[in-house]
Amino acid sequence: MSRAWLVEQLASLTPSDSASAQATRDRVNDILRPSGALARLDEIAIWIASWQRSAQPAVSRPVGLIFAANHGVAAAGVSNYPVDVTAAMVAAFEAHSSTVTAFADIAGATVSVVDVGVNEPSNDFRTMRAVDAERVDHVIDVARRTVDALDTDLLVLGEMGIGNTTAAAAVAHALYGGQVHEWVGRGTGVDDAGLARKQQAVARGVARMERDDPDASGIDVVAEVGGLELVAMAAAIVAARQRSLPVLLDGYVVSAAAAALLDHHRDALAHCRAGHRSAEPGHRRLLALMGLDPLLDLDMRLGEASGAMAAVPLVRMACAAVTRVPTFTEWFSR
Repeated sequence: MSRAWLVEQLASLTPSDSASAQATRDRVNDILRPSGALARLDEIAIWIASWQRSAQPAVSRPVGLIFAANHGVAAAGVSNYPVDVTAAMVAAFEAHSSTVTAFADIAGATVSVVDVGVNEPSNDFRTMRAVDAERVDHVIDVARRTVDALDTDLLVLGEMGIGNTTAAAAVAHALYGGQVHEWVGRGTGVDDAGLARKQQAVARGVARMERDDPDASGIDVVAEVGGLELVAMAAAIVAARQRSLPVLLDGYVVSAAAAALLDHHRDALAHCRAGHRSAEPGHRRLLALMGLDPLLDLDMRLGEASGAMAAVPLVRMACAAVTRVPTFTEWFSR
């Protein structure tokens, strides 16, 4: 069973390569610039080195991977857009006519989109489990095979699905508690009435889950009140860990899927960085609780891996600043 594979992998995670990290850190400590001048960028390069298992960190084949699905909870009126928009956006990704593909061109990346439930949405989590066990297994298997087939050295993870900021808020609320309004934002720009509907949907779904499955694990929470693309992204993160691939997480929805993995292992996201911090207040709160410091903070709220893709050039520059700049020792021993 694919869920069993996921839980098993989370119990025995691939560690990073400390030797490559240390070799890169040693180089940073002698690099031809004032000590600490690019401290945060240097740490990014060291992080890439540790997962690429190389003292020559580089990003030459970044890939944006978008999982798309619709949500039964959209029937609650939680979005400004109809569910048909998801299919339209998938077509735009495939036609290379979207924001993320434009960003990818600049970042030197490619973009792949995987439909895991656009025409067959998840159940309405207000009244029942969003993703039943059979579909959980299927989606995990699809995500695992997709990541295994990628030719990449940096995975940029994103999503598309009308209603999925509601699902993200429900997952975050179920995992971390607090008040519903702390997790629910305006998403696609809903008005006050729409915001109230979102809050009501999240509260109802989490209360239903707590009655039906009071001992739900992180993965179960994503299946109960998340959605198909959230299950897929959680699996993709674990599959990337198997391959020792560094991962950039996009916004609120991706982060919620990732947060569920921390319930299984506190080190589950060591190979991940938050590409950006979105305008959604729940995302800001979630990243803080997850201990993730975003690379960018531009008040974006688009999804589709666009925020994380915008951070790819920064990661590439961080690596170049370590590998293409001589050390003091190298420069003065010419």
